Amino acid sequence: MKRFFSGLLTLLLLVLVLAIWIALPWFMVLGLVVAIGLWLGLTRSGQLAWAAARIGIASLPQRWGASSVVVVGIAGVVGVLVAMLAMGEGFKATLDSTGDTRTAILLRAGSQAETNSVITRDQVPLIATLPGIARDGEGRPLVSPELSQVVNLPSRADGTDANVQFRGIGPAGWVIRPQVKIVEGRRFQPGLREIVVGRGAQQRFRGLAVGQTLKLANQSWTVVGVFKSGDAHESELWTDADVLGPAYQRSAFQSVTVKLTDASALRRLKAALASDPRLKLDALTTRDYYGRQSAGLTKLIRILGNVIGTIMAIGAVFGALNSMYAAVAGRAREIATLRAIGFGGLSVVTGVMLETLLLALLGGLLGAAIAWLLFNGYTVSTLGQNFSQVVFQFKVSPTLLWTGLKWALGIGLIGGLLPALRAARLPVTEALRAI
Repeated sequence: MKRFFSGLLTLLLLVLVLAIWIALPWFMVLGLVVAIGLWLGLTRSGQLAWAAARIGIASLPQRWGASSVVVVGIAGVVGVLVAMLAMGEGFKATLDSTGDTRTAILLRAGSQAETNSVITRDQVPLIATLPGIARDGEGRPLVSPELSQVVNLPSRADGTDANVQFRGIGPAGWVIRPQVKIVEGRRFQPGLREIVVGRGAQQRFRGLAVGQTLKLANQSWTVVGVFKSGDAHESELWTDADVLGPAYQRSAFQSVTVKLTDASALRRLKAALASDPRLKLDALTTRDYYGRQSAGLTKLIRILGNVIGTIMAIGAVFGALNSMYAAVAGRAREIATLRAIGFGGLSVVTGVMLETLLLALLGGLLGAAIAWLLFNGYTVSTLGQNFSQVVFQFKVSPTLLWTGLKWALGIGLIGGLLPALRAARLPVTEALRAI
């Protein structure tokens, strides 16, 4: 029982060490590396430690089997961790890039998304008169009342139905979103059952080529154009809101998107909404709205990534422990000889640790390279806040690669510590008798 609790305490301490190491900011890690480098180069004990490390590193080719276990195990941890986090970063980046601070979206008070918002048609003319809303060259307010309908389309991958957002926009919708550019075909004509599709949706779903006809709401819709926007709108289908509403028996809108006149316009718009009892609506910038839509899923992916990474890291730690214990046992006479000719316990511990950290670094670089080559820019889709597919790309950023390398070195630190301590405590006389 005593041994069990001692082992459990040791495991908890190692997990705590790993957590502290992962949480260290880059400048503290850099400072720690510089301090170790100065100690290795300028002090006698450090020079002895470096000499011991070189001897162990030189023998790695003779132990390539055990060494590869450490490298491959850590590479797997880093690859999976970085890929999971890259998925969350890519989803967040796509929604964060949607909208800007010069446009605002109006929803029913208390609504978190368009799906549970209702804005009646008689409220739209009132909204158009509010202060802070920009106007076009002819003096018309840049206001786009919109509808969002989830429809099913077969995916290109396996033909199964997936949810796609079918958005109806007002005449000003194109002006409010200047980043939306037609790259194939043309815009839909108001009053007709015509659709333009996002490039991302076209790449993920069947039947969206220009000229093809879709059967939606028991009506035929013609795809007349393809657009690119570089944001979440590329996952959508667009049509005229006044055509989409009757097709799905909608008598009201779900949101109103407006162009703001300046940076302070949102404050004036909110004040005007609050003072008019006929308009129980909330307003926020489209950048904030889409940023909030990504928060929940991004947090979930990040938690899952860390949990999966931790589980795999524990397995990699045990793999490193086994490999390094075997290495220490195989080098018992060598280590004893070093101790006998003047290498202290600290030098031996540091030498074994540096050897393990080198293997961990190689594994981390390998895992990071695999994650970058296989997943950076890889296009997938997932459910967004409106229960429709959002097409986005994995984003393997330098920050994520740095995180992966820190995990790799943390695993190496834990995996080499106990074998290093065992090597330092190895009885010199007992080991020398075996020579």
